[in-house]
Amino acid sequence: MMGIFDRFRKKPEPVKIRADPKPRAPEKTDKELATEKNEPYVAMVRMDIDPDNLHQGAFELDWNEIFVARLVKAGYMMKPDDVDADIVDRWFQNVCRHVVMETWEQEQAMIKGVGQYVNTRDIGGGRTEVS
Repeated sequence: MMGIFDRFRKKPEPVKIRADPKPRAPEKTDKELATEKNEPYVAMVRMDIDPDNLHQGAFELDWNEIFVARLVKAGYMMKPDDVDADIVDRWFQNVCRHVVMETWEQEQAMIKGVGQYVNTRDIGGGRTEVS
């Protein structure tokens, strides 16, 4: 027989067993996405600088096979036994040379009086645009 207060008592809720959600595949890296799209990929992973000699440092780069293939087509493979790291290093040295040469040419122009007027503009974040 049911008591007078039984209908006011809460009935225990059935225990719900939750299935584990499907495990998500890890998100793809920029390198993986570029490779899937058949696009070249290169990125600077890190840069190390010798604290005792700030003129010495090293860059760690990451790349995909498509990037290396483009470098080979552009003539960066000098020997048949060049490995990918040799080819990418040769390209990176060339990029660095171009940066140095551009800086030197700008300095020479300033010394000769060409480009005496330099415009600077604060672009925020402690950075300045120079033109």
